[in-house]
Amino acid sequence: MVPNRGHFELLQRRDAVRMHCTPRPAWHRASRAVALLACTFAASAHAQEAPLDPGPVDPSSSLPPTPTQSSEGDDDAGSRRAIASELAAPRPPRTPGADDASRVPRAYGARARARAPLPRREQAASVVTRIHIEERAPRSAPDALRYEPGVAVQQTAHGQASPFVRAMTGQQVVHLFDGVRLNNGIYRQGPNQYFFTVDSLALERIVVVRGAASVPFGSDALGGAILAEPVQPPLDPIHPGGLRPRLFASVATADVAAGGRLELSGRIGGSTAFVGGIGGKDVSRLEAGGPARSVSGLPPMVPRFERDGRTQLGTGWRELTFDTRVGQRIAERLDVLGAVHGYRQFDAPRTDQCPPPEAPIRDCLRIAEQFRTLALVALRGQVGPLERLDLTLSYQRHHEVRRLERPRSAVALHFRDDVDTWGLVARASGRALTLGPLGQGRWHATAEAYRDTVDSVAFQTFTDLQRTFALPRGQYADGATYTNAGTAIEMEARPLPVLGARAGMRLTIARALARGDEASGTRPVDASWYGVVAAAGIGWRPASFVELVLNVDQGWRAPNLDDLTSRQQTGPGFQFENPSLRPEVATTFEAGTLLETSAVQLALWGFVTRVRDPILRALRTSADCPPMTPACSASRVHLQLVNADRPTRILGMEAGITWRLPARLAARATLALTRGDATDPATGRPAPLSRVPPPQGTAELRWTNARPSVHLGAALRWALDATRLAPTDRADARIPPGGTPGYAVVDLRGSLLVERALRIGLIVENVLDAPYRVHGSSILGPGRGMILTVSLEPPRDD
Repeated sequence: MVPNRGHFELLQRRDAVRMHCTPRPAWHRASRAVALLACTFAASAHAQEAPLDPGPVDPSSSLPPTPTQSSEGDDDAGSRRAIASELAAPRPPRTPGADDASRVPRAYGARARARAPLPRREQAASVVTRIHIEERAPRSAPDALRYEPGVAVQQTAHGQASPFVRAMTGQQVVHLFDGVRLNNGIYRQGPNQYFFTVDSLALERIVVVRGAASVPFGSDALGGAILAEPVQPPLDPIHPGGLRPRLFASVATADVAAGGRLELSGRIGGSTAFVGGIGGKDVSRLEAGGPARSVSGLPPMVPRFERDGRTQLGTGWRELTFDTRVGQRIAERLDVLGAVHGYRQFDAPRTDQCPPPEAPIRDCLRIAEQFRTLALVALRGQVGPLERLDLTLSYQRHHEVRRLERPRSAVALHFRDDVDTWGLVARASGRALTLGPLGQGRWHATAEAYRDTVDSVAFQTFTDLQRTFALPRGQYADGATYTNAGTAIEMEARPLPVLGARAGMRLTIARALARGDEASGTRPVDASWYGVVAAAGIGWRPASFVELVLNVDQGWRAPNLDDLTSRQQTGPGFQFENPSLRPEVATTFEAGTLLETSAVQLALWGFVTRVRDPILRALRTSADCPPMTPACSASRVHLQLVNADRPTRILGMEAGITWRLPARLAARATLALTRGDATDPATGRPAPLSRVPPPQGTAELRWTNARPSVHLGAALRWALDATRLAPTDRADARIPPGGTPGYAVVDLRGSLLVERALRIGLIVENVLDAPYRVHGSSILGPGRGMILTVSLEPPRDD
């Protein structure tokens, strides 16, 4: 099936304009919310007008612009209505010689043109577009994935979030930003906050690929891949010259949050273009729908509340984002691109450690600084016989400062970790070839290399004496390096018009080096691993509206510096290193049924993932704690990562369906059922896999009107009780005693276009004021509240 590339380009005609409006921290909760609303309207009233970029139109698109789209670029009713209309658009049979759009995964209600390394075959995947992000007003990039099938978003803190894809997260899901790996040598085992450092308002789309996928996406893709693509500079000649500002702002009452983004783009001359933006957010403590609940009836250990029983301690944060991208067209379809993206988060407490369970109320582990900086230079486009070429040189720095305060003991601990990563990636796709009896085909090749260097230190301060001492080591082995390189080749073929096949293979090499330290009991690491993985798939179209797909994919992940050298406080307890770990290898078998008619689009998937030599947490005793680590011996639970003797198994099913209904209505629903089984490393007995999400799903209903441009909608997210707990889950304060109770959360949405340039949106979140938490989260979700959004963009001059 060929996704409609031009349709997505039409959707981009109403990218929103952003702003940031921050209140004074001392204001009362209610007065702050009122002031934020006033500040938002005041700022939007002063925006300047300029011609609106019409966006490139793919001549191969089977969806022509509607009258609304062609005459009013600011009126997004037509482009939004096209989400449902596109279901009826006819598609030619997929041919391997088609352009990159033919390799975009199926999206529930939208298609996107490929700029980043997207999936090259039909598989379990979905797309979140910029329009989805603006309408749903997520609080972060992970939060934007809550309505995707097979994805659960866990939050250890209000300012952190980690997407689970088919029950895997952290190091077992690879994250790419504009084709560059975010996963580095200190990506933590289990939930981590790193995808939170991607600014959702600067994205054009997010693609979620579910299932082992190391052949196309490299190491760590055991459970899947999350691909974030930023907004691109308008290099296509169809874009008008001059500058185009965009402004987007939002305020929320549940956590008294205000934020937004101001963006400016334009084309200079005939061959140079740029896009840049700055954004920010100020977030206070989060109010839940009520006190925490547990399946067993016992009170959960986290979070703790203020006296009102609703406002959660250890929540709130501040952030600043910035980015600039400049492109130069050096040939008809060949561009040079330079970009810098930055994220700065300040003062984000870790909710389950602020305060920790059974600790004084003033004890708090706080992430004082969470910074990420990415710079890249890329050559992208068509060159000679190559249909697509992408050469990217990148540099990243991840900087984190944590502060653990224990006022009663007059002690404060400070940890600083910096990771510098250089990366080089080369991707190429050939033009269509004739393969004799195999019909037509094409090839794709990838070669990449990344090198991480770690700087990790720690200090202890006696606050009553105002004296600071350096500790023997930081969270990681200082000066450690990690190298990850690989090369892959993939082939696609279509021997018959109704039959398609693909196969691929990747070689990956990883090397870890770390010095030992006798004083702290740190053992040296000098290890290399080599992995070969393969993938294959076949698709059959017995009718024009249905396709049956079978895929077998492998994933591979070598232990990284976090596994091999880290000592850290985790949710279940204190975890220390194991330098003797082996790589994990996953194999996913999946079968899918993809049905598409003029009114219905359905994707149904069943899968089994088997992970060999899985790295799991094993319970240890205080006697096993490494020397010079008092935090380990003082913890209730002691953990070490080990390779389990027996494989883990994850099986489940996922479904996504979109209906095009009469009376301008459209509906979408998803369902995910997942079960994970493992072996307890401490006892050797069968046990559930840790933190597997319970049965869950979503439903959305949307009504649109062209003139005036209005949309109204309702959304439901639900989950059943999560009671299948691993031994480490029972020791995890983030999981209530007996398991996490189920929930049903209803949101109402609406927006109105005012004076062609200003769109005002309103979301009433958690209408039923239900107290709920996603399984494994430290925080409860927002209680009943409102989110007001304002987007401002000048009308297009036609």
